[in-house]
Amino acid sequence: MKIQDYKSIVVLTGAGISAESGIKTFRDQNGLWENHRVEDVASIEGFYRNPSLVHEFYNRRRSELQRTNIQPNQAHLALAQFERSFSGNFLLVTQNVDNLHARAGSKNLLSMHGELLKARCQKTNAVIPFSETTAQDFICPQCSTPGCLRPHIVWFGEIPLEMDRIQKALKECDLFVAIGTSAMVYPAALFIQWARSWNKAHTIEINLQETPASDLFHQTILGKASEEVPKLFGTKIN
Repeated sequence: MKIQDYKSIVVLTGAGISAESGIKTFRDQNGLWENHRVEDVASIEGFYRNPSLVHEFYNRRRSELQRTNIQPNQAHLALAQFERSFSGNFLLVTQNVDNLHARAGSKNLLSMHGELLKARCQKTNAVIPFSETTAQDFICPQCSTPGCLRPHIVWFGEIPLEMDRIQKALKECDLFVAIGTSAMVYPAALFIQWARSWNKAHTIEINLQETPASDLFHQTILGKASEEVPKLFGTKIN
């Protein structure tokens, strides 16, 4: 069955797809992000305990994302091109907080863990585009209150964004593709099970190496996302 013959496709992407564009995965095997404990820079408790550290951490990530050498790669471009030509339902869900899918041209895109180039007002819960640096006493442009702006990032212990829309798409899809993700972090770890059980979807994994979840997929493709995604989605990027 050709990929164009499916009627409803959900794609999940993780750090592996953006690593080829030069985006650091940040979290190492010891649970550290750039020598910081994850709970210190990726939890609301850590933010309340030391907001200056958290702002500094995300300022650095935001600055690195905006370097001129960070560009969408062939995998990002292939997914965007396929979406434009596909006549069925297509949803791209990313665990990444970078903007590479959007820059590649993806439209039906959900960033379940937030976006690095956005900030959130804790007073009004408004989300605003934000590419500057923040600080503990930064005045929120939404409510004019100092110190109430936080990164628009889903931290540990918080519920990922757009879960209702994601679940609805998984219930209806007949193809689920996971790219560059271990599929071990919840709730994303449940996506393959939901896709398979709710609508008997065919499931494909693309990764550099097998993951603990590989046995759950009908098909595992080993290789670089920038090479295997264009092959799978039948796209040729100039």
